[in-house]
Amino acid sequence: MVLERSCRVEDGACRHLLVWRAGPGWRMVSSAVLGGGLGDREWVVNAQVRPGYGRMDPDRHLAELATAHGLTGPGAGLMTAAQVDAVTWACDAGAIAVVTAGIGVPSWAAAPEPAAAHGPGTINILAVVPVAVSDAGLVNLLATATEAKVQALLDAGYDCSGTPSDAVCVAVRRARPGESAEPFGGPRSPWGARVARAVHAAVREGAEADRARRARGPVPDHAYPRPGCRRTYELADAQLP
Repeated sequence: MVLERSCRVEDGACRHLLVWRAGPGWRMVSSAVLGGGLGDREWVVNAQVRPGYGRMDPDRHLAELATAHGLTGPGAGLMTAAQVDAVTWACDAGAIAVVTAGIGVPSWAAAPEPAAAHGPGTINILAVVPVAVSDAGLVNLLATATEAKVQALLDAGYDCSGTPSDAVCVAVRRARPGESAEPFGGPRSPWGARVARAVHAAVREGAEADRARRARGPVPDHAYPRPGCRRTYELADAQLP
């Protein structure tokens, strides 16, 4: 699996974004701002925006970024104020989890009062499975990934279930004619267990790294792209394109 990091100048600074050019043959479920829900998708963008981002049309903004990067067809777009340069990932027997973690507003989902803002942050998760899974199983994989996220945060020492703006996207292969799809995606199913372990590892690493970054203080912006702003990550798994 190849993950690209690109950049653009926006709000007076160089802002980075991650791009996965999945191509045709993928089905995704997500809570993404752009292309959320359930359906065939061909790419995923995770764009870093400034703290205090206030545009009321984030879906249009993400669509513009996708077009600027040559992405066509249906896709999914996520946003975060966290540093996407600090992306973490983990692989488990074919399943891959890619995470950007910023825990500036830690909170419990069933908190009695809205959490006070402590700074920018969102946990965005992309989980990828290289086999066909039924739609019910795909939705179950999203729930499994979310459960694994919470477990990872607790194991990393956080007293929260996430942040108010977390997003999850799960991608599976679209079934070919005559092909049987995996029916289940729960944590004890073969692929659900792999997704859970991969998400847990990537979220825990990202959460611990985010704590260390916050202790060091904010990373200063730079106004224009630098030679190192664009790069490619080769995620170690031969089963994915």
